Amino acid sequence: MAQLQPQLDLPRLAVAATRGGSGKTTLTLGLIQALKDRGLTVAPFKKGPDYIDPFWHSEAAQAPCRNLDPYMMGPAQTLASFDHHGRGFDCAVIEGNRGLYDGMDDQGSFSTAELAKLLKAPTVLTIDCAMATRTVAATVLGMKLFDPALNLAGVILNPVGTARQEGLIRRAVAQYAGLPVLGAIPRLKLDMPQRHMGLVPPQEHEQVAQALHGVARLVAAHVDIDQVWALMASAPPLPAQPKPLGLGPERPPQGQGPRIGVIRDAAFGFYYAENLEALANHGARLVFCSALEDAELPPVEALYIGGGFPETHAARLAANQSFRRSVLAAAEGGLPIYAECGGLMYLGRKLLIDGREHDMVGVFPVDFAMQPKPQGHGYSLCQVLAANPFLPVGARFQAHEFHYSRPQFADATRLSLAYEVIRGRGLHEGKGGLLHKNVMATYHHVHALGLPQWAAGLVNAARSGGSIWA
Repeated sequence: MAQLQPQLDLPRLAVAATRGGSGKTTLTLGLIQALKDRGLTVAPFKKGPDYIDPFWHSEAAQAPCRNLDPYMMGPAQTLASFDHHGRGFDCAVIEGNRGLYDGMDDQGSFSTAELAKLLKAPTVLTIDCAMATRTVAATVLGMKLFDPALNLAGVILNPVGTARQEGLIRRAVAQYAGLPVLGAIPRLKLDMPQRHMGLVPPQEHEQVAQALHGVARLVAAHVDIDQVWALMASAPPLPAQPKPLGLGPERPPQGQGPRIGVIRDAAFGFYYAENLEALANHGARLVFCSALEDAELPPVEALYIGGGFPETHAARLAANQSFRRSVLAAAEGGLPIYAECGGLMYLGRKLLIDGREHDMVGVFPVDFAMQPKPQGHGYSLCQVLAANPFLPVGARFQAHEFHYSRPQFADATRLSLAYEVIRGRGLHEGKGGLLHKNVMATYHHVHALGLPQWAAGLVNAARSGGSIWA
């Protein structure tokens, strides 16, 4: 049995909202930065399948942001990850997603509220006050009474237009909902640009530090950080947890591990920190490279291509012909390659954007046409049906997909697909996971703690040269 550490006594706070797009991420970044500016080390966490917000959280905290997803990971793994990655920090800030009680069904399964209860985290509600006063109190009261088991501990108003509006709301919330208003953010324009999948990643933001400090100054000026800290410190200790499954083997690997290439640049940046950590813990030597800048693929025994924004960098990806040729040659030579979403698109024949064609690697006879609306968005459930280098046949796993591209097949009969999509969109006729030699490419993003055999599978494929699982 795994040896448990002492209980986790970590001040913490969950940041929630009544809906998406109500300023929750901006507030979270401000709180992280404001706490850090007070000399505290902050462990940042993001609820749900998100890559872009964690980029910004990591920049603000100067520590890797970890995703907590009870659907993909399960409650036990979620709690174990929080325990494992929260140790050594002074406090933790957990940003929720969507509305506080929004989940997969009418019971709110896997909602921010359920996560906050699992972590015993005091929860602060960010509420949109645009064109409202006393109605805000009614909304807060409803959120408080909806689930008495949730420790809804305070409210932050965002945005407020005038001092009169703020005063009315503060008095109404105190009188009718009995909750403290911890702050009120004025209606200001922040330098936090967005595009179709949310905030622009900090890799593409010219003045990251200036943007974060601007948010922190705003939050610190309009939120009572002392009161926030008192709430965080009130969180009870959590029972000790075992190390999360899939993050590493029971015994450290011996000898020199295989080199696994990771394409990481402005076009491909969607990697869970835990996925990279798990590969390293299983013995991989990660070799980072760029499909935008490098002339060719470096010497590696396997390749991991994550998601990202190939569509916004399509011309540059197409122009780097030597790198594309090196990836194609490696694939045809039997290199194990695992690709997700943007990586799948990169391995196709062409990217079609606004009537223009951009040549990609050409491993698969598929073109990907960008659409104005999401073509696949949400949680998925898949089961492996075909032999492949990475996952055993029969393995069932939870994942998620979020893409605006639509595949166009020149000849669908030539496709070899690895798994059945039980829930979700997939690639073609309820199937997913394109196969070619030792390459598997998919629209579905997996989390190493939700699919514990994933990291070991990729490392073993690198060690063996891609021998197929039976």
